[in-house]
Amino acid sequence: MSCSNGYPIMNSSYSKTLSCVSIQRRTLRSCSNGAMLCRHETRERVRAQITDADKQRWEVPYNLLPREPAPPVTGGRVTGAPFTAAEYPGEELVFTYGRDPFWFAVHRRSTRQPLFNTSAGALVFKDQYLEVSTALPKDAALYGLGENTQPGGIRLRPNDPYTIYTTDISAINLNTDLYGSHPVYMDLRSLSGRGVAHAVLLLNSNGMDVFYRGTSLTYKVIGGLLDFYFFAGPTPLAVVDQYTSMIGRPAPMPYWAFGFHQCRWGYKNLSVVEGVVEGYRNAQIPLDVIWNDDDHMDAAKDFTLDPVNYPRPKLLAFLDKIHAQGMKYIVLIDPGIAVNSSYGVYQRGMARDIFIKLDGQPYLAQVWPGPVYFPDFLNPNGVSWWIDEVRRFHDLVPVDGLWIDMNEASNFCTGKCTIPKKHQCPIPDSKTPWVCCLDCKNLTNTRWDEPPYKINASGQTALLGFNTIATSATHYNGILEYNAHSLYGFSQAIATHKALQGLQGKRPFILTRSTFVGSGAYAAHWTGDNKGTWENLRYSISTMLNFGIFGMPMVGADICGFYPSPTEELCNRWIELGAFYPFSRDHANFASPRQELYVWESVAKSARNALGMRYKLLPYLYTLNYQAHLTGAPVARPVFFSFPDFTPCYGLSTQFLLGAGVMVSPVLEEGATSVSALFPPGTWYNLFDTAKVVVSKGGAPVRLDAPLNEINVHVYQGTVLPMQRGGVISKDARATPFTLVVAFPLGAAQADAEGAVYVDDDERPEMALAEGQATYVQFHASVRGRAVTVRSEALMGSYSLREGLVIERLTVLGLEGTGKDLDIQVDGADATAAVATSSPYFAAGGSAKLQGEEGEGVEDGQRSVSVEVGGLALPLGKSFSVTWNLQIES
Repeated sequence: MSCSNGYPIMNSSYSKTLSCVSIQRRTLRSCSNGAMLCRHETRERVRAQITDADKQRWEVPYNLLPREPAPPVTGGRVTGAPFTAAEYPGEELVFTYGRDPFWFAVHRRSTRQPLFNTSAGALVFKDQYLEVSTALPKDAALYGLGENTQPGGIRLRPNDPYTIYTTDISAINLNTDLYGSHPVYMDLRSLSGRGVAHAVLLLNSNGMDVFYRGTSLTYKVIGGLLDFYFFAGPTPLAVVDQYTSMIGRPAPMPYWAFGFHQCRWGYKNLSVVEGVVEGYRNAQIPLDVIWNDDDHMDAAKDFTLDPVNYPRPKLLAFLDKIHAQGMKYIVLIDPGIAVNSSYGVYQRGMARDIFIKLDGQPYLAQVWPGPVYFPDFLNPNGVSWWIDEVRRFHDLVPVDGLWIDMNEASNFCTGKCTIPKKHQCPIPDSKTPWVCCLDCKNLTNTRWDEPPYKINASGQTALLGFNTIATSATHYNGILEYNAHSLYGFSQAIATHKALQGLQGKRPFILTRSTFVGSGAYAAHWTGDNKGTWENLRYSISTMLNFGIFGMPMVGADICGFYPSPTEELCNRWIELGAFYPFSRDHANFASPRQELYVWESVAKSARNALGMRYKLLPYLYTLNYQAHLTGAPVARPVFFSFPDFTPCYGLSTQFLLGAGVMVSPVLEEGATSVSALFPPGTWYNLFDTAKVVVSKGGAPVRLDAPLNEINVHVYQGTVLPMQRGGVISKDARATPFTLVVAFPLGAAQADAEGAVYVDDDERPEMALAEGQATYVQFHASVRGRAVTVRSEALMGSYSLREGLVIERLTVLGLEGTGKDLDIQVDGADATAAVATSSPYFAAGGSAKLQGEEGEGVEDGQRSVSVEVGGLALPLGKSFSVTWNLQIES
């Protein structure tokens, strides 16, 4: 037997098992354009694949998740290891193994720190059961292994259940397998005061239980093979960079997607939708995107319009109106296709034979339209059929994106079903359309429907086919649903992405509920059916942060809760938090009272405040989107991403960062008018009132005032933050002048700060620098004694120049006094001609109000906390340098 390009390892006790181990190290030159923004970086990972030498095993299809192929296994049985050495070193990761009994391990070459070691536990490799364990140090902080709602926060807790299997079970269920399958974890350890991270991916789409005991972690998997990837880090950002370089970089999102979204299941006619848009405008609350759940459909059938409640001529007139304003419109589609002989979508699907089958016939299930068949997105004909149906629908309604829901896949029935002969299905005017009305029987006579080991599916060791497709059903080329189940939503997202990108020639926007490893390269995600409770408000943070680690940075939860009715106070606090989700959308159930943000005046006030700040931060969020697309860096991040050496933040799940240096500290408790917030060492400035300053030594939490309509958002020292004036729609907000907020440590005599902004025509499918279509500007600032400099380096500035984008103000935080001796250079020359319309002036900020260990909200005696240079008109597309000297009045 040979295992070319890898290391074959044989254990005499497992004569049918071969492990191919490859040290994958690539020095990549990552460039946005030519020589611009190039990064030369060694990204090392170890891949250890354990498979069967005599029989091909199921693995995640390479056409769904492109990756380097595993070294081929050829020949027959091996009686001994073909290499005598037991250690295979890479540059940073070292793979070791023993032969009898077989075990393997990975450690860091630099420190000898063990990362993964299976020697203490059994390794079981059977047809429908795989088991492997690793030892862990008790102080390792683990994150990931999802999707699930974790009541204990983002850090994994020993002895909590972690089952990975895509399931339509509401996100209100704790510690339960939910909509996504992400068998990856990040491990963060503090070694000699330094935080060091790595990640482990088990690339396997079969159902599994993962048992974390604090000092060990055990996988119990019901099929496939053991295909491990180890990512060296050593920082959390490096881990995500390495991970997404393998699974696919996050998809670039259009600019408008970072605006605010409104949806409700229950907008029963177009007039209601029109009224919602008008309500937001009258209340002066930002709104970019209006959504329809399935209300627009004719009898809940995909790719149709209700001729009475959503007549096409009126809908097209409405879309013309909102599109002219810059707003967008998105609708939902479910995968289940109604079994209806007069329905064209069904007819064309049957003609092309693209549905998943059981016993040679399309598998019958039930969802909202009643009896349905499920398209097979592993079938090339199924993909081309789907692309054609999306095109037909877009010709009918020019939607701006698609929302793919119920794609675990969800089924109201279980087992093998037939259409009933004694009653109608769906039941006319049913108040409970989610109750199964087909005639069904459980499937228990196959090893696929009743495997030897039962994972903790749905939190109750339910049948694998419970409320989904029977696991003995088959896809294209005989692929079993048993193996491919958790790939369904992923494969649908890929097909939908192809459809929209090929159709519009624009950057697609897709929102998906079910996800798998790599889904972030095609779609955004929301956290599913949550509850309007304070607990669910808190849980949303951990789930959002996990998806950043999973390579899906565009994520958010249903603001104010999906059901039941939230209280007014809760909705206030939820929009204050939700305004800073990467994906910000209010969405409610049809049975809940109306909860649009303008319904309560107090909520409207909170929305104007929080969303007002979001819309000022849109250029920053969009730049984070660009960085995520290049490197995988999450938009919303756990605090330890920027402060891995600060161990008190390892379990912090009530605050988070946007990018590297903007901290969000929401109120998460009923009746609270203040919040206890933890700040890593340094100076933090409140963005709503920059005179409010936290100077932290990294000790005790800080008590911050948080009246009902206010949320605390802080910017960290060393940051240059690009902001604009904001507005009620992103199209207008993105055309307003910029302000650069430069944050130095309070009272600094010598310090630096940096930042960047990316702007483009976000109609283009790709998100890359291209002359005339995008501009990238890096900002650098320094203070040396009393000399202050703020400068930029503009790359491909013609786009920004054509759009007339200018910087009107510099707000420099941490400095006392005002300024004198202002000098402005643009492209290395005097700025007189370039900024002829400007009238520069200096202004001093208010006195600092210190909070935290350095003070308790008292003024520190300084005359000012900031210096503002206003009245500017610096072209964003040209490099500039602005210098002045501080002037401190006696």
